[in-house]
This record gives sequence, C-alpha cells and structure tokens, in this order.
Amino acid sequence: MASSQASTPLEYISELPEERQVVIKKLRNEIKKNLPKGFEEVMSYGMIGYVVPHSLFPQGYHCDPRLPLPFIAIAAQKNHYAVYHMGIYADPILLEWFQKEYTKQATIKPDFGKSCLRFKKAEHIPYKLIGELSSKMTVEDWIAIYKRSLQK
Repeated sequence: MASSQASTPLEYISELPEERQVVIKKLRNEIKKNLPKGFEEVMSYGMIGYVVPHSLFPQGYHCDPRLPLPFIAIAAQKNHYAVYHMGIYADPILLEWFQKEYTKQATIKPDFGKSCLRFKKAEHIPYKLIGELSSKMTVEDWIAIYKRSLQK
C-alpha cells in the first residue's frame, strides 16, 4: 500500500483489504490497550500514529515543529506490516529488553530497522509483546529521552 491519504485511523483501516484490516485492528487494539495515558492516536506520515500532542510538548517534532512528537506508528505496507517505535531507537535499555523478549516469544528472526520492526506474515507478529513494548515508556519518559537525544 502506498502512503495513505486517510484522515483518521478508521478510514485508513477501511482502505485495506479485509485480511490486512484484521491484522492492523489487532495491532491497534493491543497498542491502545497498553499505551500509557497522554499519547494521542492520529494519522501521521500516512500511517496510524501515536504521538505526544502539542498540548503536552509544544515544541513538536524537531524535523517539523508543526507536527506532534511521534512515538509509535503502525502500517500495512505493500510487502509487510510495520511497527515503528521511536523508543527502541532512542533507548538502548528498552531495545535490549525487546530483543531478549522477542527471541523468547517470536517464531522467526527479527527484521529490524532503526525504529522499525517488519513482519512479512501476520502470524509472525508477537501482538502481546508489541502491546507490552507500548506500555514501557510514559509520555514524560519519552519527552525526556527525546530532549536528551537532541542535545547529543
């Protein structure tokens, strides 16, 4: 799927083929169930995103301060499902925890980018682990890590 022009998460999901809707709905539900209070669900970069709203972090995202600070995004790409988690990119301790847990719970070797987890098949997605990962960082934690990373 090319970058979506949907204006809401539900619109984004409705554009997907039925079998991909099921996967994104399941990921979305797991994230929303576990995500600490304060993050906001939006459409961001053509994906479903979870961000720190300007009301909590007025500076916004340094790449474009008009945008809220991104944290997590999920998407059904053309050849895979993607979970973007900025926390595992910015926090080596969280990344190490996730990698250890992933090897315990997943059935295949991880396909990682800097903040991106890619899954070619829905049955390879460790939904509960993604939910647990979503719960590991509060808005305040993420803002503090983000601010420190900008000072480097």
